[in-house]
This record gives sequence, C-alpha cells and structure tokens, in this order.
Amino acid sequence: MQNASRFASSVAALVLLGGVALAEPPHGQAEAPHGAPPHGQPQGEPHEGPRGYTRVAEPHGWNARPATVDRGAYQHNYQAARSYHVGPYRRPPGWTAHRWGYGEILPRAYWGPSYLIADYWLFALEVPPAGYEWVRDGNDALLIDTTSGEILQVEYGVFA
Repeated sequence: MQNASRFASSVAALVLLGGVALAEPPHGQAEAPHGAPPHGQPQGEPHEGPRGYTRVAEPHGWNARPATVDRGAYQHNYQAARSYHVGPYRRPPGWTAHRWGYGEILPRAYWGPSYLIADYWLFALEVPPAGYEWVRDGNDALLIDTTSGEILQVEYGVFA
C-alpha cells in the first residue's frame, strides 16, 4: 500500500513537472534553446528566487552558545507561544508516541541528524548551551545533552 502511494505521488509530480516544461514562454519572448539560460540572465548568475521571497537572515549571535550551563534555568516543560508548519514528522522505526519531560533520557534513535533542529532560531527556540542540541519529536522541541540524551527542557507544540 505504501509503495502504491509513493508511485502515485511520483506520477503526480512528473505530470506537474511535465506541465511546467510544456508551458509557453510569456508573450513577446522567444524560447531559449534547451539548456541555455533565458534571455537577459547570464549563465552562472544566481537566480533571484520566487517573487516576493526574501531569505531570512540569521539574527546576530544566533550561534553564540553559552560555555556553561545553569541547569536550573532550563529544567522546565512549557507550551510554545506559537506553532510552525514545517512538514511531516516520521518517528524512528519501531518507536511509538511518548510525551517527554525534562530529566528523561531520549533514546539515541531520536537524536540522529534527521531530527536535529539546526535553525532553532527560526522556531523561536533559544540558543542551546555548548554540548546541547534541540531535536524534534512530533510537535515538540526537546533540548538534549548530546552525550547522554538527557532532556534538559521541552517546548510542547512548536510544530503543527
């Protein structure tokens, strides 16, 4: 069943891409030869991106991690002030949902590269101290010790 779903998604993506490839150029513009850059856009120049899109700049000091940790300042669980839509979450194979809390040990499967929140500032998460990282579990963000997996803080509902 899952393979059929993947196949249907792939076919839909190819149909959509094919429609884009067959689209006519805007009125008054000649079609560029296959593989050549459009008229007026020199080869090798960066594309400006979608209309109206501006990449968010990292805030000053976004990765200035505190060298020491005041554990008492972190040890709490709280509800996020707002939620962010970032895409589907897939739990590590063989694991079920669990509502984590500070002091618990997060299994190593949950803090692999695909679960790390590298741009934590985009989700209003504070800068983690040295030796700690934010990871995602379902809709929640967990601040963990990267040597032991101990959860230092949990923010529930960061992701929708």
